[in-house]
Amino acid sequence: MNKILRLLLIIIILTSVPQSNLQAKSSATNDSLKVEVEVINPSSTINNGEIRLQVTGGEEPYQFRWSNQNTALTASKASGLIEGKEYTVRISDANNQVINKKITIEAESITENFNAVFDPLVAVMGNVLFWDPFAAIGLYDPVVMTDREMIRTPDWNARTDKIFILKEKLVADGTQVKEGDPLAIVSIDKQDADTVKATANGEINFNVAEGAVIFSPDNTKDLIEQGAQYFASIKFEEEQPLLYANGDVRKNSIPFIVVWLIAGAAFFTVRMGFINIRGFKHSIDLARGKHSDPNAPGKVTHFQALATAVSATVGLGNIAGVAVAVSIGGAGATFWMILAGLLGMSSKFVECTLGVKYREIKADGKIFGGPMNYLRYGLEKRNIKGIGKVLAGIFAVLCIGASFGAGNMFQSNQSFQIMASQFTVLEGWGFWFGIGLAVLVGIVIIGGIESIAKVTEKVVPIMAIVYVVAALVIIGINYENIGPAFSAIYNGALNSSALKGGFLGVLIIGFQRAAFSNEAGVGSAAIAHSATKTHNAPSEGFVGLMEPFIDTVVVCTLTALVLIFTGMHEVPDVTGVKLTAQAFGSVIGWFPYVLAIAVFLFAFSTMISWSYYGMRGWTYLFGKTNKSELAYKITFLVFVVVGASVSLGAVLSFSDMMILAMSVPNMIGLYIMSGEVRKDLAHYFEKMKAGKLGQPDDDLKADVSAIKNND
Repeated sequence: MNKILRLLLIIIILTSVPQSNLQAKSSATNDSLKVEVEVINPSSTINNGEIRLQVTGGEEPYQFRWSNQNTALTASKASGLIEGKEYTVRISDANNQVINKKITIEAESITENFNAVFDPLVAVMGNVLFWDPFAAIGLYDPVVMTDREMIRTPDWNARTDKIFILKEKLVADGTQVKEGDPLAIVSIDKQDADTVKATANGEINFNVAEGAVIFSPDNTKDLIEQGAQYFASIKFEEEQPLLYANGDVRKNSIPFIVVWLIAGAAFFTVRMGFINIRGFKHSIDLARGKHSDPNAPGKVTHFQALATAVSATVGLGNIAGVAVAVSIGGAGATFWMILAGLLGMSSKFVECTLGVKYREIKADGKIFGGPMNYLRYGLEKRNIKGIGKVLAGIFAVLCIGASFGAGNMFQSNQSFQIMASQFTVLEGWGFWFGIGLAVLVGIVIIGGIESIAKVTEKVVPIMAIVYVVAALVIIGINYENIGPAFSAIYNGALNSSALKGGFLGVLIIGFQRAAFSNEAGVGSAAIAHSATKTHNAPSEGFVGLMEPFIDTVVVCTLTALVLIFTGMHEVPDVTGVKLTAQAFGSVIGWFPYVLAIAVFLFAFSTMISWSYYGMRGWTYLFGKTNKSELAYKITFLVFVVVGASVSLGAVLSFSDMMILAMSVPNMIGLYIMSGEVRKDLAHYFEKMKAGKLGQPDDDLKADVSAIKNND
């Protein structure tokens, strides 16, 4: 009997277990995580793709770890994506069920396909130019750490006209709080806001007293001070890394290209005995025409060469680029931008001196000079002919690419965008705008360097004066902000919070913006200056050193001050020329229209200058003939129309990087020949003391023809 009962019990257990397992499996199947993907390519416009995820099953909340750093962990939709590029997303639920997806938005239009092809090229080039050598060898930890979470007033924005008051503290200073705990009640224009809650765990500390004003738009200090909207902070027990929206750890980097340019500028400053300071007055005298000989070899005056080179650098970088730097790095980036500009003056001196010394003047009067010449023939003179040829060839290729992209298409594209934004009648007429612009550019560049110089010597002063005067008017109207503004610049430069990348992050963004804007060390300006009428190569070095001062120390700084004075450096999600236009428009309502015209003139002058730079690279590679020059000019004008007609995204980013890459072969040559330039400088000073600067001096001329004959 007992055996029968045991057998029945075993049968019951065996039959019941599979049923419970099946129920469990069924339950698990019903609750398993499932994801449906919707891919959207709304138009032929680049970089506007969307990926939408529909998640079912599992247990909420869901988390989305996108490869796109701008997409939040809680977002099931990613937008502003590049068509043709693969994105990844890791979806997880509260029970740690995980699904990984790889998604690509198919590129459809020609521009989208071009963008998709060039995007990985930009990534590869960026990995080289923006590689961080110091982090690679473990010299420092690039992770941006912070010891506190900042608590911001609700509903605040940089353009607010409301007054925020800390009405009541709900916890005392020094209290340990947890995420979600109520902290304070903030009054907005005398009306209570929702209770502000803790966003992290730690010790709460208030920046203002109970009942005090947190932020008032009528208070100059509040308007200018970085972070005035934060009324409290939560201090962590241990430092924590700052994160991007997608959860990636935020890191600083010291890009190789910035180190390359700034280290070189510092080296030349010391090597030339601080020529950027002691030679400044003499450079002004030369630009004004003192010591000039109208019969000296060359085609343009000192001032015309200066105007041509400045027209290539003063432009969108000073208007849009500075806005990017200040919005990312805060007011403190301005300090490092100025310092980098001052150092860059020495690099310009060295390269412009060599540009004239190694120029070649043909029998028909055409002048061929710049880095291609001094890299090839200057290094050949030192018995390193092979290296010189390679460096010169690389420079020429990069120069041509940069002239078609950043020096042409980017300029025509952005000038159309800003003009269309202010003059809506132009919307949709990009092709015809490009045709008109190409005609204007063609009229100038067909005439050669003399024609280019005559236009730039008139356009550059006019557009610079308009821009500088407008900036000074805004600064003058807000003169009471001068003290707080410079205090914000100083404090931001030396005591930057982790929110702006800390001290290192602000320093790098300031140096980077200056290096990108004034092109000191890139070698482009040496091409324009090589056509100058002069007997003395160092004289053009003196004139050239004024360019970073005008471009960075004056124009970039004024742009930054306007942004800081108007409080626009704290505006989120708006950068570039739009931010600068809003800053000017906040004081001078009609000025965005003038700024649009100024941007057009900046772009126009940049294009005609870069057409000359690119043509010299072209003729170096394909022959110094009229047919070769005409082929380049026609191609250049075609790219003007293309740039204004379509969106090119990564194509332009790639060509912009080519400008930076030009500095690699150029700076190698400058380092090798810096001793020669130093000797020429000493000889120049001796000649100046003797009052013989207006006389020919074969000792300071490199006979390129003789070097070529020995080839």
